[in-house]
Amino acid sequence: MPVGARLTGAWCFRHRHPHCAKAKLTFSSKVLHSIDDEYDSDFLPWLERKSGVEISSVLSIGKSAYGRSLFASEKLRTGDCILKVPYAAQLTPDNLHPKIKSLLGDEISNVAKLAIVILFEQKMGKDSEWAPYISRLPQLEEMHNTIFWSKDELDLICPSSLFEETVRKKDQIESEFLVTKPALECFPEVFDHIKLKDFMHAYALVESRAWRSTKGESLIPFADFLNHDGLSEAVVLHDEDKQLSEVIADRDYAPKEEVWITYGKFSNSTLLLDFGFSLPYNSHDEVQIQIKVPDHDPLLEVKLEVLQSHCLPRARDVNGFKSSNDSFTIKEVRSARGRGKGLPQSLRAFARVLCCTSPQELWDLATEAAQNDGRLARRPFRNSRQEIVAHQILLSHIIQLTKEYSASIESLEPVTSPSICKRLAFRKQMARDLLIGELRILKSASAWLENYCATLA
Repeated sequence: MPVGARLTGAWCFRHRHPHCAKAKLTFSSKVLHSIDDEYDSDFLPWLERKSGVEISSVLSIGKSAYGRSLFASEKLRTGDCILKVPYAAQLTPDNLHPKIKSLLGDEISNVAKLAIVILFEQKMGKDSEWAPYISRLPQLEEMHNTIFWSKDELDLICPSSLFEETVRKKDQIESEFLVTKPALECFPEVFDHIKLKDFMHAYALVESRAWRSTKGESLIPFADFLNHDGLSEAVVLHDEDKQLSEVIADRDYAPKEEVWITYGKFSNSTLLLDFGFSLPYNSHDEVQIQIKVPDHDPLLEVKLEVLQSHCLPRARDVNGFKSSNDSFTIKEVRSARGRGKGLPQSLRAFARVLCCTSPQELWDLATEAAQNDGRLARRPFRNSRQEIVAHQILLSHIIQLTKEYSASIESLEPVTSPSICKRLAFRKQMARDLLIGELRILKSASAWLENYCATLA
């Protein structure tokens, strides 16, 4: 049975300007939370009427510290099927109004198309057949994805690559808005004075709540009230034969206990960008660092030529980031005395290229690569002193980053300060979670590099 995945990463699209005449879209806690029957009074019966089947008899909608959540209404056991939502009761790009869809074309991302579906249903108000679901989606002021942070708030995470990724994501969404806006303006009675903030809100709702399956991107009512637990193994499953999505409990739950699933093995950077929350400790944290050949290096052109001809592998991580010739993803190095798992081999290879002081040394590296598996500088230098120099370059760079992270963390005033408003306090705490987690990764890398250099000395 196919496993659903939360939407993350970037979507590519081409610009298109339609022409038309005017015509008439967490972290785990075992604390028991209260259940508010008000939410069950009309939503679940509506969804079951719409789908024609029972969605769940063992879950109830309530409120937790994270907003709307699902709770066990009776004792649940590992392996129990706790909900089933037919495809017919899910929102997908196929729900896009045919006239709008014909103007957008397939080059527009499915995320943008589903965002337009949300905007359309929001404009329909109570006349929308999806009104009970649309009205329960988070309001703009309730969302904390970093694309909604102010400039001052983004400055809190300046050392992290999430800062630049947020800027790029905002630019991407604005570009998609400008491409789709002419089509939406052809329907002024529905999309009158549509604004970028409205489109960005709908876009973020899709990215934070939709699931990807063989059917495409889908918003799954009721199932998307389940919150994320990084330790959970429960996921949304898709049954193509039965044309439905379902969730199986991965552990036992007591009555009135909140039920959790996992959105995926995401770092706090991804959680903040795409979902608007962070974990106090996230084992999937990672750090994106940039390091390049200095402009003043006398062998600059030769090194760039060697690097280009033996292109280092470009691996995409869960954020959509790519490790390229000057950008690398570091994960936590679990042991300072181990093999350095967590530090990319491509990063260490890059450092070996950086420390070369003659063209001959570079050609030797290129020859060695050609005689083996083609990968450049993957073996330690025979000269231990040169190997130390290469890794000291990395160590110096990472130590500088740790200083920048430490300074940013120190500058964050305590979130309990009475002068901080609730929203800012919440976002400062998320910034703290992000920076402390990434600082942990950097310190683990630094410890390993120090130990590695010491063993070679």
